[in-house]
Amino acid sequence: MNEKEVKPPFLVSYSITTKCNLTCKHCYSEATEDGAPDELTTEEAHRLIDDLAGWGIGLLVLDGGEPLCRDDFLEIASYASKSGIRTGVGSNGTLINEEMARKIAESGVKSVAISIDGANAETHDTFRGKSGSFHEALAGASALKTVGLPFQFNMVITKGTLSQIPDMLKLAVERGANAAEFFDLIEAGRAKEECRDDVLDPGERKAIMEWLAQAQVDCPILIRVPACPMYPLILKQRKIRPKHIPMEMLRRVPYYSRGCAAGMPFGYVVIRANGEVNPCMLLQVALGNVRERSITQIWQESEVLAQLRSRELLKGRCGECEYKMECAGCRGRAYERTGDILATDPGCWL
Repeated sequence: MNEKEVKPPFLVSYSITTKCNLTCKHCYSEATEDGAPDELTTEEAHRLIDDLAGWGIGLLVLDGGEPLCRDDFLEIASYASKSGIRTGVGSNGTLINEEMARKIAESGVKSVAISIDGANAETHDTFRGKSGSFHEALAGASALKTVGLPFQFNMVITKGTLSQIPDMLKLAVERGANAAEFFDLIEAGRAKEECRDDVLDPGERKAIMEWLAQAQVDCPILIRVPACPMYPLILKQRKIRPKHIPMEMLRRVPYYSRGCAAGMPFGYVVIRANGEVNPCMLLQVALGNVRERSITQIWQESEVLAQLRSRELLKGRCGECEYKMECAGCRGRAYERTGDILATDPGCWL
C-alpha cells in the first residue's frame, strides 16, 4: 500500500436491495415493498465484491431493505464468502426458517444480525409495521441457533423502549445471541419523518449509556452501541471490567479509542443498493457511485472523507472537546440537525 493511501475500513455495509416485507418507522434505507429499479445487478454486485476482496476489509455485511427479499441473495453471499471476505447478514429475521438458515450457513455467511425492537410483540410489531413480526423474528433466531450459525440482536433505543432495554438485553441472552447491539436512534432516512419524537435527549442518552456500561460487567454477551461514540468514554472512565467477556473484545466495540467510524480507516463505509457510497448509514452524504468509480478510488479521493478524517476541522463544542480525537461525536446526528458534517453533535451530554 502506498504510504499516502488511506487504510481500508474494517466494516463495509452493502445494502443489496431496498425491497422489504416490513415498513419499519426508522428505516435508514427507506425500503419499500417493491424495491428500487436501479439496484446493482448480480454481475455488478460481483464486480463490487471483486474490488472488496483484494482490499483487506475485516467484514462485509449484506443488508437492505431485507436482503432475503432479493432473489439472488444466496448467490451474492456465496460469491462474497468464496472471495475470501468474512461475510455477515443484517435481517429482520421474519423470512428465516430452518431450511433458509441452513442455506445461509452453506453459503459461507459467518453471522447474522436479527432486528428486535422491543421486549414484547406489541412494541416491536408497532415499530416494524407488521403484526406477528416479533414472533417471526424470534423464530428466525431459533432456526439459526438450530443450525449452529451465530447471531446477534440489533435493537434501536427510542424514548418508547427506554424502559424495556433491560428486558431486551435479557431476551438476547436467553435466546442465545452472541452479542446485543443497541443503536442510538438518529433522524436519518425514514426516521426523519416518523421518529422525531422518539429520539433521546442528551440526559436520557447519558443515563441509558451508563446503565449499559454497568450491565456489561455481569452480562455474559458483548454489548455494542453504534451511533454513540461517547459510550466507550463511560466504559473507560468507569473502568468497566466484564466478568465474562475478555477485555480485548470490549476494546473492539465500535468507537473504542477511535470515535465516530464514518469513513475512517479501520472504520465504516456504506454502499447502497444503487451503488451510491455514503460514509455511514446514518451520514447519508453522497461520495460517488461504484458504477462510475471503484469503491477504493472513492475511498481514497473523496474530499468529504478527507474532512471527516481531519478531526482538527471539527467545529463548536466538538472542536474544543478534549475527547475529539477518541470520540468526535456522531457525525450523522450533527449533519441531520445542522447540514454540516463537522458541526457539534447536539446529542452529546459532555
